[in-house]
Amino acid sequence: MSGITIVGGGLAGLTAAIECAEGGAEVRLLEAHEALGGRARSMAGPYKANLGPHVIYKDGPLWQWLVERELLPPHKNAPLAGIRFRWQGDVRRTPPLGTIPSVLRLRGREAPVDQDFRGWVTSHADERTAAMLSAAAGVYTFHHDPGELSAAFVWGHSVRVLLSPPPTARYLVGGWGSMIAALEVRARRLGVEIETGHPVDALPELPVIVATELGQARELLGDDSLDWPAGRTVCVDLGLKHRRGDPFVVSDLDEAGWVERFSAADPSLAPEGEELVQAQLPIRPGESADQAGLRLERLLDASLPGWRERETWRRRQAMEGRTGPLDHPGLSWRDRPAIDRGAGVFLAGDMVAAPGLLSEVSWASGVEASRLALEAIGASRAELKRVA
Repeated sequence: MSGITIVGGGLAGLTAAIECAEGGAEVRLLEAHEALGGRARSMAGPYKANLGPHVIYKDGPLWQWLVERELLPPHKNAPLAGIRFRWQGDVRRTPPLGTIPSVLRLRGREAPVDQDFRGWVTSHADERTAAMLSAAAGVYTFHHDPGELSAAFVWGHSVRVLLSPPPTARYLVGGWGSMIAALEVRARRLGVEIETGHPVDALPELPVIVATELGQARELLGDDSLDWPAGRTVCVDLGLKHRRGDPFVVSDLDEAGWVERFSAADPSLAPEGEELVQAQLPIRPGESADQAGLRLERLLDASLPGWRERETWRRRQAMEGRTGPLDHPGLSWRDRPAIDRGAGVFLAGDMVAAPGLLSEVSWASGVEASRLALEAIGASRAELKRVA
């Protein structure tokens, strides 16, 4: 069977490489950075913060795919204690109790694609419940106003992430770098030729799978239609000296932010006696990253007493177009940029037409792109035999 070239060595590219090699193709993977992983890379050194994902969901297809190949790294459950909520300026142990009956009544409903989330919740509950659920969705949308997004998009993910006990989130020991390492080993054993430090500025020989960020794919393919809305958020990773009583999670029901002490689930992410915390707050329209950063520090002030005096390390990022797709009313994942671009070119990544929650989109698009590329090779071989 002929060869397939993959541009990009993140989760989507590695998934595609493995799937194509398992299908019998010769595979060449080109990665611009010196290390594989894309946004799934974990930092080297004492603080193992990730550039992107932090959790994997046990009820999702990526989990099952890893299990089937014995690629799932050691993992930890989410702690069941230490969850807090910021509501009307105060950090408390419970969400607004008056909204709970309304949320439970919504549990079995199917939300529409063509209505905004806030309006849909309000029509079945009340404005207070709608505001709370909209802000809670900031944890996976990274958007300043999740309530304006498609009800189907927000509600489907909220049920999985926030409203399905027991929690399905799992933490990979050592960060997502442990999974990337397992995927690399699998790919190399299957014979995938991997070249790191190899930027690509022109399409290689077809068929090719472009598994890069959407903006990079747009430039490489010269296709301005490759665009889709995403969140804008300021994100801070912190190393903090341990303090008894720090919460595991603070869900910000006022401003759609989120604070999480990842070392509560996996102590190996920080040096002994310290904690690794990540906090994020969506950037509002017309607001600078610095202004959003000041709001985020106020959220940290309310969530982690004395954090400034305990700080041992900090990294701040302003992320735009790097937090996954957002579907507005009337649109779904099927309307995002198509995986099959024609003429033997296929897209994979977290902003394309594939289903799933967060990183599952990258995985699903890698699987589909590899299927289409293998079909393209099979069609080419059949044509050559016919001509011969």
